[in-house]
Amino acid sequence: MSNKKARRSQSAATAVALTIAGSDSSAGAGAQADLKTFTALGVYGLTAITCIVAETPGKVSRVQAADPEIVREQIELLLKSFPVAGIKTGLLCNAEIVAQVVRSLRKVKGRRLVVDPVMVATTGDILLAPEAIQIYESELFPLATLITPNLDEATRLLGDPIRDLAAMHRAARTLAKKYGTAILLKGGHLCGRRAIDVLSFGDCTKEYSAAFLPGVKTHGTGCTYSAAITAELAKGAKLPRAIATAKRFVSSAIRLHFVWKSGRGKIFALNPSR
Repeated sequence: MSNKKARRSQSAATAVALTIAGSDSSAGAGAQADLKTFTALGVYGLTAITCIVAETPGKVSRVQAADPEIVREQIELLLKSFPVAGIKTGLLCNAEIVAQVVRSLRKVKGRRLVVDPVMVATTGDILLAPEAIQIYESELFPLATLITPNLDEATRLLGDPIRDLAAMHRAARTLAKKYGTAILLKGGHLCGRRAIDVLSFGDCTKEYSAAFLPGVKTHGTGCTYSAAITAELAKGAKLPRAIATAKRFVSSAIRLHFVWKSGRGKIFALNPSR
């Protein structure tokens, strides 16, 4: 086979995934984390940037939203130009941007969508206003293949705190029924020796468990996890298998984390390598 034919064959075999997310200046979360994850899992990554975030692990300094029209233009141009098989959303910043994302994604057929409802940062910072969350619930969630809230986000959606694994199972089933799609409720913020996530889809509930690593103060785990799921879905994996692979990937990224000394003590980052 000639080099030219080999390159064409490789391109045809490479899955393409799109992340619609914010830009994180520390590259530990957001679109940068998503691209690292896509690459590590053998997927060609595309980005539609929704905002620029000045942040480091543990501190969000400033968020500057993109113009909603340029967000829409990025998405629609990419979807017309590339064979996008998987899409994920991250931080969408405000109601106007959420509305434009919905407008663009309504035109998409046959592409699996993972919605990471980035509403509350690991630091506790509120990242979405109530009117944006309303559009998520009424218009974006119904388009999703999977929604991946953490405990704080699920609490915001349900109005009730989630304090243990039994409550996680109830919450995941309630959210799946409420929004009519699969829910992966992430339990990493619960105290315990295991980080357990609960998937509810159809009549099935499944747990995904990994060792909890105390003292590792990274950010971007939710971005990396949802990006890994998106990558596996883009490659054709079924949802439970995609989540299992992603759980192993993000657990490895935490375990193999980077750490540097800084003026604030130590600064941590995920290591999303395969």
